[in-house]
Amino acid sequence: MSVLPLVFTSGWASGVNAYAVVLLLGVFGATGLTDEVPESLQRTDVLLAAGILFACEAVADKIPYVDSVWDTVHTVIRPVSGAVVAALLAGQSGSLPDLAAGAIGGSTALASHAVKAGTRMAVNTSPEPFSNIVLSTAEDLGVAGILTFAMFHPEAAAIIAGVLLLTGLALLLFLVSRIRRFLRRRAERREEKRLTARVGWPPG
Repeated sequence: MSVLPLVFTSGWASGVNAYAVVLLLGVFGATGLTDEVPESLQRTDVLLAAGILFACEAVADKIPYVDSVWDTVHTVIRPVSGAVVAALLAGQSGSLPDLAAGAIGGSTALASHAVKAGTRMAVNTSPEPFSNIVLSTAEDLGVAGILTFAMFHPEAAAIIAGVLLLTGLALLLFLVSRIRRFLRRRAERREEKRLTARVGWPPG
C-alpha cells in the first residue's frame, strides 16, 4: 500500500505540531502499532527530545503573543520536519521516491503552519487568553486523533486532513483583514508612545 496518505497526513500534522508528530510516530513504531515508522524515529534519544520539545510547545502555545513568537521561530522548523518525516516514511516502504515525499510533506506542513500562525495572530487581537488555550488544546487533540486514525485508516485520515487544510486556508483569507487592522493599530500605538515620550522629554 502506498504511504502517500500517511505522508500527507503527517505533513499536515507537522505544520500544526511537529514535535507531537515525531513523538507519536515514534511511540506507534516502538509499541508495534505500525510497521510504517522507521527505526530512526523510534530511538530513545529522539523520543526524549521530541517529548521535551512537545512539552515546551504545549506551554508556549497557550500564552497570547508568546504563541505567535513561537510560530515565527518554527516557520522553518515545521516544514523541514514535515519533509524529513515524509521522506523517512517513504524510504521505509519504498513506495514513493524520497524527494517527492519530502516535497509533499514539507509543502503540506508549510501550508498548515501558515493557517495556524495566521489564526493565532487573529486570536491574539482579542484581549482574553482563554481562546488561545481552547484553540491550542483543540489543535493538540486534533493532531493526536487524526494521526492515530491514520494508522488504521490512512486514506480516510488524509481526506480529513485535506478538508481541514482547505477549511483553514479559507478561514485564513477571511481573517486577513482583521490581522491587518490589528497590526496597523499596534503600529499606531507604538508611534503614539514614541511621540508622547519625545514630547515629555525636558528641553535640552
